Amino acid sequence: MTQASTPDVRVARAHPLTRMTGRDPDERERVSSPLELLFDLTFVIAVGNAAGYLATSVDEAHLLTGLCAFVMAMFATALAWINFTWFASAFDTDDWLYRILTMVQMIGVVVLALGIPRFFESVTREGSFHGPGVVAGYVVMRIALVAQWIRAGRQSATERSKARRYAILIVLAQVCWVVFALLSPPWAIAGPVFVLLGLLEVGIPVLVERRSVTPWHAAHIAERYGLFVIITLGEAVVGTVASSSLALHRPGVAGWTWQAVAVVVAGIGLTFAMWWIYFAADVAGRLRGRPAGQFVFGYGHVPLFAAIAATGAGLHVAGSQLAEHTGGTRAVGATTALAVVAVPVAVFLVVLWSIRAYLLGSSQGDLALLVASLAVLALAVALAAAHVDLAACVLVVMLSPFVTVAGFEMPGMRRGSRASVG
Repeated sequence: MTQASTPDVRVARAHPLTRMTGRDPDERERVSSPLELLFDLTFVIAVGNAAGYLATSVDEAHLLTGLCAFVMAMFATALAWINFTWFASAFDTDDWLYRILTMVQMIGVVVLALGIPRFFESVTREGSFHGPGVVAGYVVMRIALVAQWIRAGRQSATERSKARRYAILIVLAQVCWVVFALLSPPWAIAGPVFVLLGLLEVGIPVLVERRSVTPWHAAHIAERYGLFVIITLGEAVVGTVASSSLALHRPGVAGWTWQAVAVVVAGIGLTFAMWWIYFAADVAGRLRGRPAGQFVFGYGHVPLFAAIAATGAGLHVAGSQLAEHTGGTRAVGATTALAVVAVPVAVFLVVLWSIRAYLLGSSQGDLALLVASLAVLALAVALAAAHVDLAACVLVVMLSPFVTVAGFEMPGMRRGSRASVG
């Protein structure tokens, strides 16, 4: 056999240590790596647990405490993902040490996810903060990230001082979280302390990067956030399946009913419309041009992620309401069940509009679309309060984001709106 006919045998390549000096922020064709996609999979569990236990809490009439537990769990989950993502955008070397430390962070995500059920129980039923599993998982992720920052500080002369400040401040924050978890304070104390520690965590990048920013890649960041939005949208699909299954198995009902069909159409339609709205604009160019916008974009997505996941929980609650509409008693009424779907959608619309208004600017057309979409949500809640069939009300909720979609796609509105600016 001649050399020309030798088959192309590709040998698995090694991943030797590479100096962590920082990536080129203008690198061409920068996309998410397979490792980042694998890392994201662990967050599916955490987001799913948070949304699932929110639905359970609402069904058990623990609406406010369940919502507080959900916000806390989603904050820890989203913040851990955000910190990994921005570091990877700036310093990903994809060598064996970077991969091992990423695996440690993945272990931390799983530990956090497994601690969510006990955390919800302590907040909703015991009135205290008992979250050793959640805090332990979060600390594992953050300490692994500290090791990454220490490495960057040793190997990058330009980023040395920032990396060291990151490492020191993150360690101090984790000490505070550990003490907080060990004390397991009552809810009256735990809530305010959690807010303070959360502000400390959020303030670390703001403090460290107030003079210069790490070399993150704008297009890469925008893509990574879009991928996490899709992960949270998966919870809306899960909520659709759960709610339609419950509607299909109502007492005395066999097979498909119009309510079950309505829930499927509304759930998938709502998910699709939220996806459509989110990806209607390309903000990477404005991120690149406004480095200070990283904080608005980055942290603004925390309530956005939570709102999308909560929409899935709301769909599950609506399905539970439909399943038990005949016979028995419900801990929550139809109006509350509908509001648990409508309010997260409203938060999603308002937060997304606010982020884009800051980065892209806002026109009267943008604001008009937002107001019209919110008016449809208010109408849906009013119809539920007037005892209109819950399935029909969920369909009305679905129409809300499609008002914005229609505005984006109409030529006249598109000329007057900056939401579709690429």
